[in-house]
Amino acid sequence: MSTIPDLSRADWEKSSYSGGNGGQCVEFSRTYVESEMIPVRDSKLPSGPALVFAAAAWSLFVAGVKGGDFV
Repeated sequence: MSTIPDLSRADWEKSSYSGGNGGQCVEFSRTYVESEMIPVRDSKLPSGPALVFAAAAWSLFVAGVKGGDFV
């Protein structure tokens, strides 16, 4: 069974790959890394839902983005 963290304590960071025009922005939080969870949300909807990924899965996704796997 997994536990969903209380995201009210999250410190959010905007992805460096997000557009600079204020549009398509993704934010993530390192607050729960010790619990091996990475929450991700749309910066335009900060009170909206967040997806929570396993830290290992998030690392693989970020490596894929940096490597151009999703172009």
